[in-house]
Amino acid sequence: MSFSLKNFTELDDAEKEMVLSWRNNQNICKWMFHQELISLEQHRAFIDTLQNKKDALYFLLYENKDALGVIDFTDIDLQTGSAEIGLYANPSLQGVGKKLMKNIIRYGFGQLKLKWLYATAFKSNTKAIALYSRFHFQQYKETKEILYMELYNEDR
Repeated sequence: MSFSLKNFTELDDAEKEMVLSWRNNQNICKWMFHQELISLEQHRAFIDTLQNKKDALYFLLYENKDALGVIDFTDIDLQTGSAEIGLYANPSLQGVGKKLMKNIIRYGFGQLKLKWLYATAFKSNTKAIALYSRFHFQQYKETKEILYMELYNEDR
């Protein structure tokens, strides 16, 4: 079992279209904060902005040759050692959440040398909350609709 991360800035056109189709899948976008469908032009323009961003990284996760899903780090702050994380799986696959999360933790704490990972989820997204909890994320704040969770590297 070999995992590899492919930076969004290195995706070919077919991979960009595949990722966009996942993102626009009804079962995925309903859990996004920006739930509207994204056009291919908007998607390509977003990926182009990542070339110069220092505070965001998006990756397509492969297991061998199988594309499993997307992991991302946003609001990366190397001064405080923190980042917001996100993930979504290839909608045609089941049971890959743990693999995505293991790669987030490995990259965030290993490669980026972060101290904190932050996650947000709609309270109704019980699968995401259960996944974060399984990896020892702790709730630190909530609003009427959103749960905020964090994982300190030394607590995992």
